[in-house]
Amino acid sequence: MAEKVLLIDDEVEFLEALSERMEIRGMDVTTAENAAAAVSAINSGDFDAIVLDLQMPDMNGIDMLKVIRKTNPDMQVILLTGQATLEAGIQAMKLGAMDFMEKPADIDALTDKIKKAQAKKMVIVEKKTEKKVNDILKSKGW
Repeated sequence: MAEKVLLIDDEVEFLEALSERMEIRGMDVTTAENAAAAVSAINSGDFDAIVLDLQMPDMNGIDMLKVIRKTNPDMQVILLTGQATLEAGIQAMKLGAMDFMEKPADIDALTDKIKKAQAKKMVIVEKKTEKKVNDILKSKGW
């Protein structure tokens, strides 16, 4: 099953190049160049992972991560940045980011992280489904 990925970055050339490289690897990629497009994509799509730029002009990656966490608390988010700082990395991880990588990201390492994100999401969905089934069984008294 192809990994569904949302790439969020204001650098259009970078976004297109990374998207193409990920699609060559069999991933289903959606792109967003700004915060509004990202929020729209998140609200209308179901993704295994979001790869998010830390530095964007209209909303930084930390603030976008907070928005994502409010609406999709289980979403797996990988932050990418060309200007990594220890503080930003720590803050991102505290907010629930799955990982933090520096640009230019090694495509094989990023692909591995996305595959791990998809696996983690599947485990979360299975646990929620199991809980829902158990709740139904308990409420029906079977």
